[in-house]
Amino acid sequence: MPDYTDILTETHGRVGLVRLNRPKALNALRANLLAELLDALKAFDADDAIGAMVITGNERAFSAGADIKEMADASAVDLMNRGLSDGWQRISAIRKPIVAAVSGFALGGGCELALLCDLIVASETAQFGQPEITIGVIPGAGGTQRLTRILGKALAMEMVLNNRFLKADEALAHGLVNRAVAVESYLDEALALAGEIAARAPVAVRLGKEAVNKAYELSLAEGLAAEERAFYLLFSTEDQKEGMAAFIEKRAPIWRGK
Repeated sequence: MPDYTDILTETHGRVGLVRLNRPKALNALRANLLAELLDALKAFDADDAIGAMVITGNERAFSAGADIKEMADASAVDLMNRGLSDGWQRISAIRKPIVAAVSGFALGGGCELALLCDLIVASETAQFGQPEITIGVIPGAGGTQRLTRILGKALAMEMVLNNRFLKADEALAHGLVNRAVAVESYLDEALALAGEIAARAPVAVRLGKEAVNKAYELSLAEGLAAEERAFYLLFSTEDQKEGMAAFIEKRAPIWRGK
C-alpha cells in the first residue's frame, strides 16, 4: 500500500482494514480522502489474500460528512466536473464484501458511505443522520434512495427533511445495521464478522453479494433469473466440488477461490 495522508490501512488475516484518519475534522470526506479510500479498497479487492474489508473511523466519529469547505463555493458544473458520483459508484462496484464499523457520528456523506457497505456493525454510541437540509441541500451520494429502500418512506422523509438522527438501537430495530454492540468491542466485532465471511468460498461470496444487491435494482422476475444464473455458474467452480465433497466426507473444506 502507498503512503496515505487521510487513511490508514492494515491487514488482519484475510481482512483488509481501512481507517479514516482525519480525527480533527471528524473524518470529513474531502476529495483526497475519498480518492485514497477508493485506491485502498481496489487494492484489497485485487488481492487474493484478502477476502473481505472493514471501513472504520474512530470512537467519536465514523465520518461527520462531506468537507463543506471544499463545496461551499462550488457551482453545479464544478461538482459535475469533479466526478464525485463516479467515486461513489466505483466504491459500490467493489466485488468483495465490505463491513462498516461505525461509532459516533455517521452523518451526511458519512452515513451514505456506511450505506454503501454490505454490512454495518455499530457501537452503542453510533448516530446515523442526513443533516444536509440544515445547510440548504439534500443528500447527494445515495442517502435519499438507500435510506428509503431500507427504512421505508416515512422514516426516510423525516431524516432527509427534518434532520432526524437514528441511534444505534433504533438503527438495529429498523434493519439499518446488523449489530449494535458496546463501544469497546465494535471494531473487534466488525473484524470478526468480516473474518468469518472471508473464510468462506471466495467466488460464492462475491456472487452472493452481487445477487443480494440486484434485489434492490431489478424486478423480482429479473432478480430470480440473475440468482439462478449465479447458482448455476458456481457449479463450474472447483470450490463447489470441494465444498460438497467436504460436506459428504464430514470434513472442513479447503477453498481455492477457483
